[in-house]
Amino acid sequence: MTLHKLFSVCLHIPYSQVGKSANYAVKRENGTLYIFFQGSDGKNDWKNNLDFPVKPYKRMGKTIWFAHRGFLRTWKELEPFLYEKIVDRTVEKVVIAGYSHGGALAMLCHEYVWYHRPDLRATTEGYGFGAPRVFWGAQTAELKSRWEKFTVIRNLDDLVTHLPPAFLGFSHVGELLNVGKKGKYSSIQAHFPQNILTELQAYDNKTD
Repeated sequence: MTLHKLFSVCLHIPYSQVGKSANYAVKRENGTLYIFFQGSDGKNDWKNNLDFPVKPYKRMGKTIWFAHRGFLRTWKELEPFLYEKIVDRTVEKVVIAGYSHGGALAMLCHEYVWYHRPDLRATTEGYGFGAPRVFWGAQTAELKSRWEKFTVIRNLDDLVTHLPPAFLGFSHVGELLNVGKKGKYSSIQAHFPQNILTELQAYDNKTD
């Protein structure tokens, strides 16, 4: 599936809501499990988006990593609804995608699959379209390995992909893929779904 098509599905697939602001969708095609997360939708989403302070996500022996508190709170609402689908042994591949706020959740979901399904680490792909930064602190080699197959897609001047600010200690994980042209859109317009779709179509055509 091309990036353009994957993002289009992410935008238009029917979502289910759990908790206050956790919107997700799952789709199964043979042995592939697709997991999607919706972009910001409502005041509570924005409250979580702006809840910058960090909190520990995982404590496993010497491994401790920290995440954006608002996104982590939303992810914790989703975990119970996705666990059985992820650990289903008939699943042979997982593709995760989210837009904006949902891109942050896709990043957390990707690590969750990495942790719970070590047999699928080579076949799990994650994509954060217009995703904000979630990870806080130093990225060790061991931690980086958890997102080797996760990609943040940035329409160059997209403001959301530059938040929370790096000077506060936040960073993207995985690969950062820039599409579009600098100065073509304002920092807000670069985040609009239609403009991201336009640039993804151009990117896909160029890489065919």
